Amino acid sequence: MVSPERIMEYASIPPEGSNKPLFIEPSAEWPRHGTIKFDNVVFSYKEGAPAVLKGLSFDIKNNEKIGIVGRTGAGKSSLTMALFRINELDTGRILIDGEDISTMPLRSLRSKLSIIPQAPVLFKGTLRAYMDPFDEFTDADIWSAFEKVEMKEQIGALENQLSYELSENGENFSVGERQMLCMARALLTQTRIVVMDEATASIDHATEKKLQTMIDRDFKDATVLTIAHRLATVLDSDRIMVLSDGKVVEFDSPGDLVQNPKGVFYQLAKEGGYLDQLL
Repeated sequence: MVSPERIMEYASIPPEGSNKPLFIEPSAEWPRHGTIKFDNVVFSYKEGAPAVLKGLSFDIKNNEKIGIVGRTGAGKSSLTMALFRINELDTGRILIDGEDISTMPLRSLRSKLSIIPQAPVLFKGTLRAYMDPFDEFTDADIWSAFEKVEMKEQIGALENQLSYELSENGENFSVGERQMLCMARALLTQTRIVVMDEATASIDHATEKKLQTMIDRDFKDATVLTIAHRLATVLDSDRIMVLSDGKVVEFDSPGDLVQNPKGVFYQLAKEGGYLDQLL
């Protein structure tokens, strides 16, 4: 009876976004700038569970490159879940270009955000369907995106090219190649907000450097949030947000943060051996 019970459990899960009687569609141009505001955000993984984000408030300007650091359990990935509305907020608001994201359809929100996760999920299907699931772009657009991530030659050598069949979880590509496919899709959609969720944690140094070069070059006009596994990944950020126990405890430029020897960032930099580089 385990399987029927599990089916009933899944069937009772409410659809995403079902608690809103009326959504407001944002304009086609939204977001024009990519500003982000968290206004006293409280977030938990399910109703009645302890909050993992506890009154989070901050403002991010358009085109800023923001590093997000903290020890395990600080709330780094929970911030991403709140931004993508994986769960709805307990209280508070998240605004993008001044628009409350809870008032809009989930597809409208998520189609305007890009994420490059630590472990990209590629569903079974054609390469083209992965890159352009809603058939909004031409083949030439897709090839241009592959060229920017230096995969055009590799994809061109595949049997059937854009019609090449991805295996389950994209296992016919390496982790680093899957990261590049995620990057190519973000470049294709040209979103104004890009989230790197510990994207470099599972790849080698050469691929990490290549990925970072592409971020600097191709997303210079986008707001980029980089959740860091390695502190070195975010040392060139405009500002670094330090989280602890679901709260922002420090938020400033790396150069200013390292001036506080009692601060969390200073301790993380010291443990990682980066003080000489920053001071």
